[in-house]
Amino acid sequence: MNSEALARSVIAKLRGAGHQAFLVGGCVRDLLLGCAPKDYDVATDARPDRIMDLFPNSGRVGAQFGVVLVRDFFSQVEVATFRSDCDYSDGRRPDSVHFETDPRQDVLRRDFTINGLMLDPETGEVLDFVGGRADLQKRLIRAIGDPDMRISEDHLRLLRAVRFAARLGFEIEPATFAAIQRHHALIQKVAVERIHDELVRILTEGGARRGLELLDSSGLLADILPEVAAMKGVGQPAQFHPEGDVWTHTLMLLEQLEHPTPTLALGALLHDVGKPPTYRVADRIRFDGHAEVGAEMARTILGRLRFSRDIIDQVEALVANHMKFMNVSRMKESTLKRFLRTPDFPELLELHRLDCMAGSRDLSNYELVQARLAELPEEHLKPEPLLTGDDLIAAGYKPGPLFARMLTAVEDAQLEGSIHTSGEAMQLVRERFGGQ
Repeated sequence: MNSEALARSVIAKLRGAGHQAFLVGGCVRDLLLGCAPKDYDVATDARPDRIMDLFPNSGRVGAQFGVVLVRDFFSQVEVATFRSDCDYSDGRRPDSVHFETDPRQDVLRRDFTINGLMLDPETGEVLDFVGGRADLQKRLIRAIGDPDMRISEDHLRLLRAVRFAARLGFEIEPATFAAIQRHHALIQKVAVERIHDELVRILTEGGARRGLELLDSSGLLADILPEVAAMKGVGQPAQFHPEGDVWTHTLMLLEQLEHPTPTLALGALLHDVGKPPTYRVADRIRFDGHAEVGAEMARTILGRLRFSRDIIDQVEALVANHMKFMNVSRMKESTLKRFLRTPDFPELLELHRLDCMAGSRDLSNYELVQARLAELPEEHLKPEPLLTGDDLIAAGYKPGPLFARMLTAVEDAQLEGSIHTSGEAMQLVRERFGGQ
């Protein structure tokens, strides 16, 4: 069964055993907003051992906090015992919890009012102890109770407030936002893995531009991405970037993202991160080598945030290669074909399109590349080699650094269409590098 059906069956079984049980949290929020929840959570007065007895295939994922994972073959649902939390000494988890029988006590320890709603799936009744339904209607992200206390309990709530506001298109309630501004530096105490998860969600779940603007106005941006904050006020030549400075351009690019992959979103965010350190004014504003500098900076930033090597490599490649499109009309055929077979080229091409639309809106190079891709089959972009190192050895050449130059020269000629056979390839080698 799917997650919703599993959650309903879990609630039915808990109630049949004499316990209270409700849908809770983000799934209730999303259902009331008319959105499909990504997952379903259940809250109950049943203690963890009782939940485990009722659901033998369940697993303890946080039993000390009253959380049990109930699974079937296809789905899983978190089932949590009503609780109140004691002190938080690490800014992440309560030092201890007290299991409760009153659902109100469970709601009061949660983060935001819109996430503090409970739903009876049988009757449709909503339990609202904190004004969450009114805040949904007002489109507000409001901390439950004292916002300073909620942030001190779990510092990641600083970023979660931004993520929910960006994704849902809500405002952050003034007192809650003021608390975020007061305590933004606490984000530096959060594990970087948790920060990078929230950052990816801000960039990919919708409202990326709004998310970056909130990160900036709250003070969080300078804490976690000072290199991006440095884009503000860095001017650009008006003939290429009539939209304004590097920060404005980046925001406009992020605004166009629609269900991006994490790598495309991060590439969009960081594609011009090398501009502030390479800014100079000569005949006009110039950013010499900003793509290369930005690629190194992207590697450093994403390494600092503990992204995987695969993600770092791809984002670095996007940043390093995003300026090459300006030369596609002047590239030799062999150079162009090598460029078109860049790994994950469709993502690089989409970054170029977004980059153009956030600036000059000139898509001529994008359209040229699209046309060439349409007319060039895969075997023309990456044809079978006419010569190999073994062929050179068989022809009497000694292995060494010169082999790479020989094979590159042969592939260039093959891509240019000037040679087509192994014999022609060997003749080219002998003419350029001498016979053996």
